[in-house]
Amino acid sequence: MTAAGYEIAVFPGDGTGPEVVREGLKVLAALAEGGPAPWRTTEYPGGGQYYLRTGREWEPEGEAAAHRADAILLGAVGWPGATLPNGDLAGRALVLGLREGLDLFANVRPCRLYPGVRHRISGEYRTVWTPEHVDLTIVRENTEGLYTPARGRLRRGGETEVAVDTRVITRKGAERVIRYAFETARQRGRGAPEDGAKRVTCVDKANVLEGCRFFREIFEKVGAEYPGIEREYAYVDAFTQWLVRNPEHYDVVVATNMMGDIVTDLASVLQGGMGFASGGNIGTEHGMFEPVHGSAPKYAGKNQVNPFATFFAVEQMLRWLGNRRADAAVVAQADRLERAIALVLAAGGSGTYDQGGQTSTSAAGDRVAEAIRGLPR
Repeated sequence: MTAAGYEIAVFPGDGTGPEVVREGLKVLAALAEGGPAPWRTTEYPGGGQYYLRTGREWEPEGEAAAHRADAILLGAVGWPGATLPNGDLAGRALVLGLREGLDLFANVRPCRLYPGVRHRISGEYRTVWTPEHVDLTIVRENTEGLYTPARGRLRRGGETEVAVDTRVITRKGAERVIRYAFETARQRGRGAPEDGAKRVTCVDKANVLEGCRFFREIFEKVGAEYPGIEREYAYVDAFTQWLVRNPEHYDVVVATNMMGDIVTDLASVLQGGMGFASGGNIGTEHGMFEPVHGSAPKYAGKNQVNPFATFFAVEQMLRWLGNRRADAAVVAQADRLERAIALVLAAGGSGTYDQGGQTSTSAAGDRVAEAIRGLPR
């Protein structure tokens, strides 16, 4: 934190990233009205499009800012044709690079359905899932597993004959993310919508994979330190159907990197789609927050995409920052933003194309900003 307040490094990124980040900064500005802003935002270029223009994924000042910032807000990265010489996505430094470089070991994805939001699932026994059925958090390990750069190809005569990706599960990596999940369950307060139970579900494939057996062993050991929190297990293939069929059963879910990556996107349909899904990449000292829908190149520049995931990312960022610094004023601003979002969604008429509406990205931001102004500081 500087004399000017918390320093937030902003990377708008590629495609629709700058459009939704602009709306995120709009609601941050509305929160700060009427008094000195407790934060300062600075934007830095980077990503695939930037790489195509400059040959660099980002500039040294952007990387330095990410390392010193109190929090990071990321739009999205990725652009057609923007790849590094080794075949990796150009812009990787802003996502995987920061996860590794800042040791952002927990990917935290809240999944909550708000009144007024149309989800994408209809069941045989319920026409519509209602908000009281969907309120869970998925915690995904974020720095190892199958995304560890332990991979390669065997080539003979210019032809690839073998490609290998090695999954790495370490005691340290598993223990800290599992402990984070149990602490999240302890602090959430609400418990599972079904019965109010504080519960952590370990999602794995321990019936087949040795790394998952190890992850489950550590889950059992760490969970024993939290006697007030129920422990349960689910194989990932079975979990995918249970999550959709009975989301109200789940409170906090923890999974390894790739499995967590898959089930979090599945969970997003319960909350209305990827346009409402935010994620926090959280470590011991740093946090990076983002809408997780990607850069959506075909919608870039059309002012059409859903910015609510960015609003939730900003809310998640402020809550993490306030709790980490024991700053009740910033936590109160996170509460204020969440109330404003809920009011706008419940009122209806703010749906973007993915919700069957015609509201533009900027108009949705205007409505949330106006709702913020109508709430007491």
